[in-house]
Amino acid sequence: MLERMLELVDESTPPDGPDGPVAVLERRLAELLGKEAALFFPTGAMAQQAVLRVHADRSGRRTFAAHPQSNLDLWEEQGYNAVHGLRFHRTGDPFELMTAEDLAATGEPLAAAVWELPQRDLGGRLPEWDDLCHQVALVRASGAVAHLDGARLWEAQTYYRRPFDQIAALFDSVYVSLYKGLQGVRGAVLATDADTARAVGVWRRRLGGDITDAWPLALAALAGLDTLAPRMSAYRDHAIAIAAAINADGTARTCPAPPQTPIFHVHLPAPRKLVEQAGAALLAEQGVQLWGRVRSGPDPFRCSFEVTVGENAMEFTPDEVTALIHDLLARVERGARTSPEDRPEPASTTHPI
Repeated sequence: MLERMLELVDESTPPDGPDGPVAVLERRLAELLGKEAALFFPTGAMAQQAVLRVHADRSGRRTFAAHPQSNLDLWEEQGYNAVHGLRFHRTGDPFELMTAEDLAATGEPLAAAVWELPQRDLGGRLPEWDDLCHQVALVRASGAVAHLDGARLWEAQTYYRRPFDQIAALFDSVYVSLYKGLQGVRGAVLATDADTARAVGVWRRRLGGDITDAWPLALAALAGLDTLAPRMSAYRDHAIAIAAAINADGTARTCPAPPQTPIFHVHLPAPRKLVEQAGAALLAEQGVQLWGRVRSGPDPFRCSFEVTVGENAMEFTPDEVTALIHDLLARVERGARTSPEDRPEPASTTHPI
């Protein structure tokens, strides 16, 4: 990545202006996504709130629909409402993908509907292509616009196996992250038509997102586009192999099985607190970190964590990952002996370790 960044810049490269890295990144992503214009934002939260505000102001409607586990609601302190006065219509089952039937049942005029592809909190799941097309057509027929939360669009494309511009063509506006799959420093890009981009640009300035000296962030993103985006299919293949080994072993299970993208969840027959303690010990002793966070669930004796396969995960074979899960659960069992209230319930799918 660093070598590629250095190749993209030299002492004659202007930091700003039409030939600067930010402008180059915006033009490149507009072309890749088949949109008239693209705008750099320091955060995805700002980008999505700004474009939803513009869609709402144009339509005179204040409500947008999205899955109940949309990060717009879960992880951004409801900024869409606090800053922009928008309303969020939770659409569908929290633990299933949003469907056309769910969208048809919203029962109120919408400014926009938002699709997160893939749905991270459901294990990187995606609707089938025909289903997605039907959902978008249904929303557009109601007078609403379609917006793509494509933070992980690079991963989603490995399942749809369609050009990025064909996927993006379904949507009036598309947000992509520059630091997740592309492993940039931070930032986001919003791609849309020229008129919408101009209106969104006004909100970018109002929200303090029209920053100077963003060229290092753009360089990191450009390097990721060149070096990591072409690797996504390999990451997905490795994710499928790892999940197959985990499910064949039976100690844990994955969702989905098989993964649709390089992202999936591993479900463990153990309580979250003990799993976190065991994971911390594993990291301290072996230097291996299995997750960013452990997710609890309705069953207090089960939990899950997300796996996103990238360059680091490519260094581990499926059997090695399965062995790490065995090691983790052995540590959980030892911890449960000192905390009987957290002892996992016996499960027929759990092998002796």
